[in-house]
Amino acid sequence: MEETKGEMKKEIEKICKRCKQSYTASSNTSASCRFHPSFFVCRRHDDQKRYYELRPDDPPYAAKFYDCCGAEDPEALGCITSFHVSYDDD
Repeated sequence: MEETKGEMKKEIEKICKRCKQSYTASSNTSASCRFHPSFFVCRRHDDQKRYYELRPDDPPYAAKFYDCCGAEDPEALGCITSFHVSYDDD
């Protein structure tokens, strides 16, 4: 926060379009944002040899994972860290 003429000026918070977290410009570092640069997909892994637990409505041999790192949990922490990117930055 900056003090201007005896008043406190609040920093504007932005929302990161990659990780959906709120941040301020002063708190944005090269390790602030953690995200997956690719999509969560449903298909066979490249090796096709791993066993996957399927739900009754899943197609045969389907696997669900992040295409970038192979993490199979949709809530897995991102595999890349970088600066936050605001929707206003486009």
